[in-house]
Amino acid sequence: MQILLVDGYNIIGAWVELRKLKEDKLVDARDRLIELMAEYKAFTGIRVIVIFDAHLVPGIESKQKKYDVEVIYTRKNEIADERIEKLTQELSGRKVEIYVATSDLTEQRVIFGQGALRKSARELEIEVEDISRNITKKVKRIQGNKPNSELPLSAEVAEIFEKWRRGMK
Repeated sequence: MQILLVDGYNIIGAWVELRKLKEDKLVDARDRLIELMAEYKAFTGIRVIVIFDAHLVPGIESKQKKYDVEVIYTRKNEIADERIEKLTQELSGRKVEIYVATSDLTEQRVIFGQGALRKSARELEIEVEDISRNITKKVKRIQGNKPNSELPLSAEVAEIFEKWRRGMK
């Protein structure tokens, strides 16, 4: 089993798209990172856990699942690095391969010492971009193979049929 632990704010600070979102609204940058990690998980099958520091979101510790991605907000006075180190120890096993996505060099050394593998923010960004391109290609290929209706339909009727097909009213 493979697990990817993501240092949320470290990645947000490293990726241009997320940094721009953070300037306007931090919650948008967090949500976008979680969406990207959901695509990553769906495409790779790797379990993904995103960890955010409590110092930027004061309050009590919380854990949630969003888009099939586990999201942890650390408790007050606990930084993401500490939680990542604990998770690395807790989740380690003979058949478990743990990757930690962060560009924090000190954190990389610590988790490497615990048997986890590092993935820099840039490496993860490149992987996510590749996955996005692959998904786009696959969708275009599927759409290209989509059979056309034998009956000529107006755009309005075709839209109604599509909603029915998707189970929407």
